[in-house]
Amino acid sequence: MMATEQVEKVLLHMDDRVAYLTLNRPKSLNAMDVDMLNQILHSLKEVAANDNVDILVLAGSGTGFSAGGDIKTMLSRVDDNEFEPVMELITEITKTLYLLPKLVISAIHGPAAGLGLSLALVADYIIADRLSSTAMNFIRIGLIPDGGAHFFLEKRLGEAKAKHVIWEGKQLSPGEALHIGLIDEVAEEELQTAVIQKVKKWKKRPILAMIQTKSIYNQMHLPELEKILELEKIGQQAMRNTKDHREGIQAFLEKRKPIFTGE
Repeated sequence: MMATEQVEKVLLHMDDRVAYLTLNRPKSLNAMDVDMLNQILHSLKEVAANDNVDILVLAGSGTGFSAGGDIKTMLSRVDDNEFEPVMELITEITKTLYLLPKLVISAIHGPAAGLGLSLALVADYIIADRLSSTAMNFIRIGLIPDGGAHFFLEKRLGEAKAKHVIWEGKQLSPGEALHIGLIDEVAEEELQTAVIQKVKKWKKRPILAMIQTKSIYNQMHLPELEKILELEKIGQQAMRNTKDHREGIQAFLEKRKPIFTGE
């Protein structure tokens, strides 16, 4: 039964030193529920244990990379006793992907938002389709980013720009995202073609040396990432208890603009 579920929500394919992990809930724009998060972690551990894989490509099926966390599913987990395990799961996914002894590419088409963007940002290189969009949009429901987003945004943008991106929560075009350094490349042709070209280029390089350099930086910054993940968990718990969060969720469900009061 578990194997069937995994095939439905996370597709994992390995070929010629490359693993392809595809989020596969296309009808929900690859929004991540708890089952999907568990399958992502299982797949990442499988990739980590495979010595024949040097590169991991993260992608989404259907019309987008990922809309983020599945809000309707998460709403059923309002009890604090259930919130804590979900945040621990997100933490484990983030750390497993960050410490993965492989080079990681995020291939973004369509929207990458919220937790979906957090996941994409863990990659070493981000390629976006010309019709893609990115948004760190937790603010729209009165929450803060999680999945280590504070860490990865600060590393890419610097603290000031990272705060602005988080606070504004607006949708960025691929050109805007490239300009500020949120992504590394906008595909000139098809996204798949750009990914293939990048993979081919990396395969021709001393990739073990590249991975070793990545490992040195990751080990150096791991304590900071772990601290931020813990602070995100504490902060997210606090924000879940605010009136603004309840209003943000209600507005989302009613498909209207929220009215925040700072409470």
